[in-house]
This record gives sequence, C-alpha cells and structure tokens, in this order.
Amino acid sequence: MGKTALITGSARGIGAAAALRLAEDGFDIALNDISEQSFENNDIIERITAKGVKCEKYIADVSDHEQCAELAKKVKADFGSIDALVNNAGITRDGLLLRMSEENYDDVIRINQKSVFNMTKHVGAVMLRQKSGRIVNLASVAGLYGNPGQMNYSASKGAVISMTKTAAKELGSRGITVNAVAPGFIKTPMTDKLTQEQRNAILAQIAMNRYGEPEEVAAVISFLCSDNASYVTGQVIEISGGLSM
Repeated sequence: MGKTALITGSARGIGAAAALRLAEDGFDIALNDISEQSFENNDIIERITAKGVKCEKYIADVSDHEQCAELAKKVKADFGSIDALVNNAGITRDGLLLRMSEENYDDVIRINQKSVFNMTKHVGAVMLRQKSGRIVNLASVAGLYGNPGQMNYSASKGAVISMTKTAAKELGSRGITVNAVAPGFIKTPMTDKLTQEQRNAILAQIAMNRYGEPEEVAAVISFLCSDNASYVTGQVIEISGGLSM
C-alpha cells in the first residue's frame, strides 16, 4: 500500500486544497468533515481520484473524543496506515471581548483546539506503532500576534502552536514530526464574510498587497509531509504575504 493522509475539515477551503496537493504527491486521501452536507454539490472526491489515488470520506465531529477514536480506527483499517495527519478543522465566532458570549468562546476552543488534542492522540498512537508519521496543524497569525474581535480564535490558535511544540518533543524520538502553519488572510469561505472596508484595511497591512490562495498554504503543508522535511519538527511557518513585518 502507498502512504495515506488524513485531513480534517477537508470538504472545502484550505483542507480541500491540502487534500488535492497531497494527492498530487501520491498520498491516498482520507477526507473528513462534520456532516454529509459539507460534501453536497462538491466535486472534491472526484478531483482527488482523478489523480490516480484512493479517496474516502469520513463524517465525524473531531471535537468529540470518541468519534476521533473511531475515525482513526476506520481510516487505519481501510488504508492500512496513516502516514500524515493535517489538523485543519476550525471555525470562527468573532466578537469583541466584552460582547462575546461564553457559548461562542467555548465552541471555538472545542472545535479548533480540542480537535487537535483528540486527533493527535488517536492518530499519534497509530504513528507510534509505525515509528513514522507527519503531523501538520493549522494555526494562524492570530495565534502569533492576536487579533481584535477574535479573543476565542486567537486563544485557540495560540494553544495549537504550543501543542505543536509539545507533541514534537514527545513524538520525535519515534520518527514522527509535528509542525504548524500559520496562515494570514487567505481566500476562503471565512474571509469571504469580510466587508470591503475590512478587506481594504487588511490589504494595507500586507507587504504583498493581496490575499493568499489556499493552494499556497497547501504547498507548505506538502513540504512538511514530505521526506524533504524529515529533520523539521516543532516549527511554526507563517504564510501571510509579509503581514507581520
């Protein structure tokens, strides 16, 4: 059997772009999203299989510990191995701190952060037995620098960065690398919600004066999942067009 990549939240956006790029790299692909509706009017499976690799979809809420255990078990049984895990699933529930509800805070932490714990634990167990694996976590520039109106999102992504470094130290001796990418403003359904005024204000802060494409994030994920990144672990790679400069 060839290598298998499992990507959470991969029906669209950066997750779908990562799945397509890893398929081009020769990985069989296990797609995951939270509902069947995510895959409606969506040709992602056809686009992946057209590249000559195997592709299956798995419906699971990755913020649920037991569903993640079952997901890892099913993918391992169906594909024989899990060689790369991309923890991409995430949501936003933006609002200023004093107006943010406890529910919106908890939902973002549960889906963005706890899902990384769940999947890294269960898939990491598979990789430990294999004595090899690549884990890539989706962080964000918000986790590096904070962002007004995103206390919950910034907290979740900052935690993902710390979790990445800790997991890298715990799993490295068994041939498993753990890294994170920290995208800036990328053209996705999340950024589509911004007003034109917000878009203009953001572009003024980006050295390259444009939004990034999901494929540009996927290219870095591809590198981190490849043999070329065999001695890269515990790193956070910012993909922001110069937003932080």
